[in-house]
Amino acid sequence: MPLYEHVLIARQDLSNTQAEGLIEHFSTVLADNGGKVVENEYWGVRTLAYKINKNRKGHYAFLRSDAPSAAVQEMERLARLHDDVMRVLTVRVDEHKEGPSVQMQKRDERERGDRGDRGDRGDRGGDRGDRGERRERRDRDDRN
Repeated sequence: MPLYEHVLIARQDLSNTQAEGLIEHFSTVLADNGGKVVENEYWGVRTLAYKINKNRKGHYAFLRSDAPSAAVQEMERLARLHDDVMRVLTVRVDEHKEGPSVQMQKRDERERGDRGDRGDRGDRGGDRGDRGERRERRDRDDRN
């Protein structure tokens, strides 16, 4: 069976449990039509790039599935009809990557405070001592 990745965006005024309930609902839709959800992730509430139906934020969910195209079409049809779902994106992939998605990896890095190879941010190209020296030079020039 083909492999798919789905991203669902639900309305921001849902609770976390309701948003996770949507993930379960669409997982069962895929299962009822001969597919299976390999993995799902709840990405949380995120700011949208632009307003969708007067919403600035939305609950993001990510599903990896192994399902026939008919099951995916039915899931997308029901998602578009569902009042709480604002957007659905489905992409067919050649293989599912192991481990968490890129979004979850970024989230983990932010939580750890990992800054990668940015180096020491303490030296910002000058310190307060330089300002004092400049001020003294200006004072000397004014006296002459």
